Amino acid sequence: MSFPLTQVIIEARKPRKKNDSLVQMSTHLFTCLGLKKFHLNLKLGKKSIPTTVQTVDLDQNNMMLIPENILKIFCLPVQSFKFQAFYRPDVLTLELGPLIGLLTDFPSLKQEEPHFRSIHAFCEELHQGITENGGFFYVFSYDEFLNQGYYLLNGKWTPFEHPIPDVIYNRIHSRKLEKSVQFKHFRERIETLQIPLFNERFLSKWEVYNQIFQEKHLYPYIPKTKIYTKEHLYELAQEYETIFIKPVHGSQGRNIVKLIKEDESHYTLQSSIPSLNNNSSNKFIIDELHYLLEPYLQNRFYIIQQGVELFRYESCSMDFRALCHKNLNNHWQVTSIVARIAAKDEFVSNIARGGRMLRPLDVLKTSLGPKRSLQILALMKELAVETASIISNSSTGITGELGIDIGVDQEGKLWIIEVNSKPSKNFEDGLGKIRPSAKALIQFCTLLAFNLTIVKEEQ
Repeated sequence: MSFPLTQVIIEARKPRKKNDSLVQMSTHLFTCLGLKKFHLNLKLGKKSIPTTVQTVDLDQNNMMLIPENILKIFCLPVQSFKFQAFYRPDVLTLELGPLIGLLTDFPSLKQEEPHFRSIHAFCEELHQGITENGGFFYVFSYDEFLNQGYYLLNGKWTPFEHPIPDVIYNRIHSRKLEKSVQFKHFRERIETLQIPLFNERFLSKWEVYNQIFQEKHLYPYIPKTKIYTKEHLYELAQEYETIFIKPVHGSQGRNIVKLIKEDESHYTLQSSIPSLNNNSSNKFIIDELHYLLEPYLQNRFYIIQQGVELFRYESCSMDFRALCHKNLNNHWQVTSIVARIAAKDEFVSNIARGGRMLRPLDVLKTSLGPKRSLQILALMKELAVETASIISNSSTGITGELGIDIGVDQEGKLWIIEVNSKPSKNFEDGLGKIRPSAKALIQFCTLLAFNLTIVKEEQ
């Protein structure tokens, strides 16, 4: 699809009168935007202001001069901006944007600059990318929506009364918070304002499994999975040499139990729950294991899953994380892929638990050779894109980003291990550059902001 936007430079000018509504631009820009009228509405975010356009000689062909009082009405700081512009002649409206708000939770320190926890550096990266591409970016918490947000000014996150955004990117860290009454009220408010929100919530492992399970062509790629019960524990423990027990709403490798069959009736366990790991040298029968696990599993949903003997790297557990994003055509693409190598004595590869990242081809070549490694990597990308497409079309709301974890077994077969709706931002080495995943997010936000494409892929 074409991307019919024009990049413009906005400079603030002192108003000539109290309610100055005169917008000045070059004749070149007037023509480039397809303007025919000199009276039009200037729209930014959800606010629209009647203005009069005057063509003047300016230093740059794509420059617009806007009076300071209009910037203040738009709740923008009085400074220079770079925006994308799109003219809608049917409603005589020139839209500027995108205004992108990142929603997250962070400690409220009234006298200090905020820190956005694990995504702080990523917020700086998004600010840089959006500023260079054209747009305005800020960060806010749901309980201060439309009262206070933070934008980056001279390297410091500065508080201001923020505008209503065109689109909201959800990076709330807590499942519990997303389920709170207060957050529900926030959701209702943005629905009333008709602001698109993505990715709107965490996905559960059981939900993801069932969505993929509906697609028969993906059966071979998913480990057998059931809700944890004593009966299912017996069933899968008899069927497989290794099984995993995982919280339905878990993340970062926390609270996972791995059971290993030692003989016909005895099992050992490993766990990312420290108190359970004290039992790792003991052997148990199934009844004993269920009794041992019961206090940890009470009042929480867990799944029990077939264990797969995956490739290892230097005797360490390993899988691959594929970051997937919607592109300008509203189709899924892999923006990056890394091999995740578990820390020594860990059975999960999560970076949060000491895992490290390597280039996927470098790792695959150690076991498969150059040609087979390239084939496996290509298949991995195809599987990641197919999985992302299925999840996004099966889930409610707007999905524009997913992290797909894929394992490769001893025969070179691929397995879908997990799908993450809020993947970590520590997987790509940007080396000071705007990473492909950040660029893809900016493009997707821009599409949503200007309503240039449908939200769901065509079936």
